Amino acid sequence: MTELQAVLPEAILTGLACLTLMVDVFRRPGAVALTFWSAVLSVLVVLIAVATLFPPGMTTYFHGTFVLDPMAAVLKTFLLVVVLFSFFYARDYLQRHGEDQSVFFILALFATLGMMVLISAHSLLTIYLGLELLSLSLYAMVAMDRDSKAASEAAMKYFVLGALASGMLLYGMSMLYGVSGTLDLSELAQRTSGAEANLLFTFGLVFVLIGIAFKLGVAPFHMWVPDVYEGAPTPVTLFLGSAPKLAAFAMAIRVLADGLGGLHESWQDMLILLAVLSMAIGNIVAIAQTNIKRMLAYSTISHMGFLLLGIIAANAIGYAASMFYVIVYAITSMGAFAAIILLSSAGHESDQLSDFTGLAKRSPWMAFIMLVLMFSLAGVPPFAGFWAKWFVLKELVGAGEAWLAAVAVFFSLIGAYYYLRVIKLMYFDEPTGALPALTGSEDARLVFSVNGLAVLVLGFLPGTLMSVCLGAMLVGTG
Repeated sequence: MTELQAVLPEAILTGLACLTLMVDVFRRPGAVALTFWSAVLSVLVVLIAVATLFPPGMTTYFHGTFVLDPMAAVLKTFLLVVVLFSFFYARDYLQRHGEDQSVFFILALFATLGMMVLISAHSLLTIYLGLELLSLSLYAMVAMDRDSKAASEAAMKYFVLGALASGMLLYGMSMLYGVSGTLDLSELAQRTSGAEANLLFTFGLVFVLIGIAFKLGVAPFHMWVPDVYEGAPTPVTLFLGSAPKLAAFAMAIRVLADGLGGLHESWQDMLILLAVLSMAIGNIVAIAQTNIKRMLAYSTISHMGFLLLGIIAANAIGYAASMFYVIVYAITSMGAFAAIILLSSAGHESDQLSDFTGLAKRSPWMAFIMLVLMFSLAGVPPFAGFWAKWFVLKELVGAGEAWLAAVAVFFSLIGAYYYLRVIKLMYFDEPTGALPALTGSEDARLVFSVNGLAVLVLGFLPGTLMSVCLGAMLVGTG
């Protein structure tokens, strides 16, 4: 495969994103559908390109800065599917709120480009390039609603904290480069494996880990998550809470497993601290929330802590378990935020827990899909979320960290409370006042149904996805 073929999906996406931008510039006012369908077709074309170029092994291109392997192909495939679903949810929301926010689709395409570059990055320089392209697009998306004070405040917090985290990440990378003399992850792995304890390596590792932790949203670098999730328009929150997690996971694997595997004893201890803090803070603080977007934000913090457990195992099967976890979480989280979009109406943002009261009587099918999503997030068998936690915990125990697995189970039981509270509101509580009628479009309801059923199917057939993840990781990191 030539170098141009290797980056064909990214090249196609770059061209189609620019084309979508031009379509949006020259379309007549109110014709948002043109921008929407242009964005949808762009994602579909790139998805076909990724599937066509599925690599059998691991190969680097452009002097080792870009890698194409099964892990990259699998993550890009699920990333594009999540982005495609988010477009249909966003269109439904923007239409009902009477907002001509076609900029969402354009920024999302450029953010997707950044995520694809990040997933295939094989150099510290390429990692930073993809990360900044993603981050700048997300900052603008959060501030998309210029009439909302909450959105502007959330965007400012996100931008300031994100810039600080990016600076720390860059500083850590410069330290690693200064000690090793290379930006290539394979060469970096050779320089760190078997190397004597070097304070500068550890120093650089700390700052790099801070950047990764911020992008994942784990404690104590989680300060931005609740405010940004609540303040941003719901379609942006949906996008932010699902797709970038796949890219952040890839970034963690590329840097920690592929580049700094020789320092695994150092970063394992750091990840244990981050994981325990995230599971504790996320699950305990979520109980007190009345806004479901903030509740899901703290839920994200706890789940990202759980995600780190597979990486802590520091072997290919543990990485595969974490990969399974992040894919299941991205799909499930997207559906949970989509329920808020479908419940919302013009002038009413259904982001309070009370808005879900009596949903089973208003829409039994929608309540059932939400029940599946909540049970999955809670880790109740046989839903997909249970298997995600099972695979991670299994590898953690196998790695000799049984005490950490017990801590994770304890906090997972605490977290089940606030998920079950949503189910109780939908099925057993009566609404205190008149609630607005459900006004979601047919295509958004169809996508929501497919979203929920996908979580249900993954719960009954977890081995299929796990075998895909395991195959990808054994090629890439084995």
